[in-house]
Amino acid sequence: MNTLKNQTIFITGASRGIGRAIALKCAADGANIVIAAKTSEPNPKLPGTIHTVAEEVKEAGGQALPLVLDVRNADQIKERVDEAAKHFGGIDILVNNAGAIKLTSTENTPAKAFDLMMNINTRATFLCSQACIPYLKKSSNAHILNLSPPVSFKPDWLENNIAYTITKFGMSFCTLGMAAEFRSDKISVNSLWPRTAIATAAISMLLGESGMKQARKPEIVADAAHALFLTPAGEITGQWLIDDDFLKKHLKIENFDHYSYVPGEKNLIPDFFVD
Repeated sequence: MNTLKNQTIFITGASRGIGRAIALKCAADGANIVIAAKTSEPNPKLPGTIHTVAEEVKEAGGQALPLVLDVRNADQIKERVDEAAKHFGGIDILVNNAGAIKLTSTENTPAKAFDLMMNINTRATFLCSQACIPYLKKSSNAHILNLSPPVSFKPDWLENNIAYTITKFGMSFCTLGMAAEFRSDKISVNSLWPRTAIATAAISMLLGESGMKQARKPEIVADAAHALFLTPAGEITGQWLIDDDFLKKHLKIENFDHYSYVPGEKNLIPDFFVD
């Protein structure tokens, strides 16, 4: 496949950051983008809403459907997926991008914070996939992409932030299990994770301006996702992929300097999930 023209892509958490970048990259092909996120009204602390991204998608050459979705609400997930499929005539690709993060130790993680991360990370990935699968089975280019890391049993990946890590690993186990379960239906299910910190609101909140300066732009993840969606359904599945590795292998990119948030910055912060 050379283009995603007329493909319908359902992206959770698409009002900013990596979700928005994936939306705009695919929109440039003429894809139909479902911008599914909670933010429908401007937030003074966070840029972007489903409506501002919808306008950007149209300007980039795609069709847009902004939908208010709280991925913690199982009934709402089903309703929004069905609405999107009815509007565009089906769903070809699901991107489970919505996420919650709180890097706290065991003793400093309230049950409320644990539940929030489990519900938005692991549970929503499972339920959004479940809702989309009937439509994906009818697609000739069916993909589920989870924004989650490779699973490791090294204790230092869990130490001091067990709650967050296990909810992200839960997403990655969805990748492994669903890839096997739906292999015969030719639904590709993969995880994608960045090599470095990515300049998003989450990184700004966690690491401040210095962290942003040592990060890459969300476009590197978007370019890797786009390249993955162009591979034939079923050809690559059940993989925990790293953005620059995938781009190097499939697009033969060797120099990644243009993805740096600050042009020319070499001292990038590695993501703590990546060896």
